[in-house]
Amino acid sequence: MSPHIPTADLKARYGERYRWLLLLAVMIGTMASIMSSTIVNVAVPDMSHHFTLGPSRAQWVTSGFMVAMTVSMLTTPWLLARYGYRRTYAGAMWLLMVGGIAGGLAGDYGLVLAARVAEGLAAGVVQPIPAIIILRAFQPHEQGRASGLFGMGVVLAPAIGPSIGGILVDLFGWRSIFFMVVPFCLVSLWMARKFVPTTAPGGALASSGASLDWRGLLLAAVGTLCLLNGMVQLRGGTLPVAGLLLLGAVLAVVGFIAWQRRLAARGGAPLMDLALFGYRPFAMGSIVAVIYGTALFGSTYLLPVYMQVGLGLSASYVGAILLPAGLVLAITIALVGRLADKQPTYLLVSIGLALLASSFALMVTIALGSPIWMLVLWAVLGRIGLGFILPSLNLGAMRPLDKALIPQGSSAINFLRMLGGATGVSLCGIVLEWRLAAHGDSFANPVTSPERLMAFNESFLMLAALCALALVAAWQLKTNRNTTPPG
Repeated sequence: MSPHIPTADLKARYGERYRWLLLLAVMIGTMASIMSSTIVNVAVPDMSHHFTLGPSRAQWVTSGFMVAMTVSMLTTPWLLARYGYRRTYAGAMWLLMVGGIAGGLAGDYGLVLAARVAEGLAAGVVQPIPAIIILRAFQPHEQGRASGLFGMGVVLAPAIGPSIGGILVDLFGWRSIFFMVVPFCLVSLWMARKFVPTTAPGGALASSGASLDWRGLLLAAVGTLCLLNGMVQLRGGTLPVAGLLLLGAVLAVVGFIAWQRRLAARGGAPLMDLALFGYRPFAMGSIVAVIYGTALFGSTYLLPVYMQVGLGLSASYVGAILLPAGLVLAITIALVGRLADKQPTYLLVSIGLALLASSFALMVTIALGSPIWMLVLWAVLGRIGLGFILPSLNLGAMRPLDKALIPQGSSAINFLRMLGGATGVSLCGIVLEWRLAAHGDSFANPVTSPERLMAFNESFLMLAALCALALVAAWQLKTNRNTTPPG
């Protein structure tokens, strides 16, 4: 059992640099969790061949992870209050590492799927923690810089992960992908023992607090599953089944909200404190988070498909085109993080959304004979927009919260962003296939055409319209002063 080490003792031991060491410790674990969510995609073809899986069953390797990660984010505030930062974080890292090892050694697809769900649960618990630490451990004038440095480190994981993963699959097979998280987990566990406090946010642990809201967690899980499967059915299944699943999602959301209100009225500990949405900046930031997640994940799916299927470019060429955009994103996040300490966050988020919307809208200027530099330029413009949003959105939404609500706020806004992201891929797929059919084309046709580009252009315009809608909510992040955050 680790000794009880509060934050004050660690500050005294390590001095002024302590908060940066703490941020580095949680950043490594978060990088591991994000890498585990994206890197497995390069192993799906080999894994499908090994287990003789069809596309729908193979897709659950990704979908199972996403559902588990999205739902488990809601448990982070309760875990932190009950077990403290270190035990919660270390427990998630152990679960992530065990899931990686089990997935790599599994001889049955069911075990691989169970390992992915375990990894998703761990990733969901970890991801709200950094925002809580940034808002509580750093002074107001340092929070933007901390968010920028953290964001820069985190975006490198999905940027370099698939490239390294592709090399590992070619050299050692699909199982090697699962073991890639192990060294990151070991380093993060060592750093957690040195730098992560044992206390809970705000002080001592809850010795005998309320039990976890299992009913709320079940409703959230059912709603998420129904929503994601409903979107999948809309894309390639039957309309009545899709309608029933989406109706189930709506009923689960209504039941979840009603239960959270009832539990709060009885003095219990709801999974999501609805008092959060009484703060206008947080409510508006939540809307931005959902739409931002939809646009981010949707475009991550749409751009490579557009370049390969719409423009006829090779996969390696697509990777080379997107590499400058990834590097620009990392640099932009670091620079904008410093701006967030001096400039209003609502303005930075609004600029980012405007740039992101512009990058989507400008895709319509590309034709089959267009120079490749146009494609690179619009992709870079979109990543600059993301770089403005990433370090600014959490600060703008959560700075006005009462400090006791910061863990709940981080959990809720991450949950909503991931929910938007999980639906974004299906939404883009649905709109694209609808517009392809309207133009008399399909993916079965191996030859690209102006009609196919029109279908892609209309899908990009849909994403641009979503970003413009988010821009309206982002402007409402404005507060009287952005300089007195809690914590």
